Amino acid sequence: MTKQVAVIGSGVMGHGIAQLYALAGFVVALYDLQDELLLSAKQSVERSLSLLVTENVITEQAKHEALERILLTTDLKQATAEAVVITEAIPEVIELKWDLFAKLEEFARPDAIIASNTSTFSISRLIEKAKTPQRFIITHFFNPAQLVPLVEIVRHETTSEKVVQTTQALMKQIGKSPVLLKKDVPGFIANRLQAALMREAFSLVEAGVADAEEIDTVMKDGIGFRWAFVGPIETADLGGLDTWKRVMDNLTPVLDTSKSAPALIEELVAKGELGTKTGAGIYSYHNASVEKRLHERDEQFMRLGKMKRG
Repeated sequence: MTKQVAVIGSGVMGHGIAQLYALAGFVVALYDLQDELLLSAKQSVERSLSLLVTENVITEQAKHEALERILLTTDLKQATAEAVVITEAIPEVIELKWDLFAKLEEFARPDAIIASNTSTFSISRLIEKAKTPQRFIITHFFNPAQLVPLVEIVRHETTSEKVVQTTQALMKQIGKSPVLLKKDVPGFIANRLQAALMREAFSLVEAGVADAEEIDTVMKDGIGFRWAFVGPIETADLGGLDTWKRVMDNLTPVLDTSKSAPALIEELVAKGELGTKTGAGIYSYHNASVEKRLHERDEQFMRLGKMKRG
């Protein structure tokens, strides 16, 4: 019998997670509050799967089978009753999550794993009101979830070892690269690294060292190009720790140490210029197709993924 999973929330992350499970052979109950949201999610999954077909990652048959495995529902009890794993992908509002978890503990099988895709809250915060904390865990996917391999797994001291091991195995089964954190820290690993780099990037823009496009080029064609295959710690080993000691000793005193969001972001947010969602941010998108840019991004991610898989 094919195992069933549930994904709660069909937005940007939820529909991608549902796609992953469906492609791996799971029946997926995809839940949201409104039918319109679910239909939009199903269309997004179909477009993503079509791109995988175009890039020869999957067959047309695999696409149709995956779509058939995704069941849309606005009935939470129905969505979760038979699920062996339930992934929460709702907005980052703790009260909403607590309310949902209480319902999940009531509706779900006693042996079901309850996983959160949160990137904001600690596992301790998430399970504050839980009656069965031993089955809660964080599986933090990255956008777009169906293409980026990494999943950060965060456990609590009360999380059962079986839940941890099952979750790690499951992430590998659906094609992910799971990393289990040894400590629960704010931002986990990836967002801490990303925030540190972005803080320095915005600082360089504000200091007039280079414009945004040039700094993005440095990242895409320099650091990011290398880091796709050799991480920062291995880079230090390859370059020589004595060399990197001198680099760090020389640069650390002059790096940005701001304790809040960059002033440039504060100014743009105050003006309502939030990026692609409003047509302008650091860059202008008034004469650009954001959907086309995202399509191009996903094509590039797929090609990189195929290269990394060999």
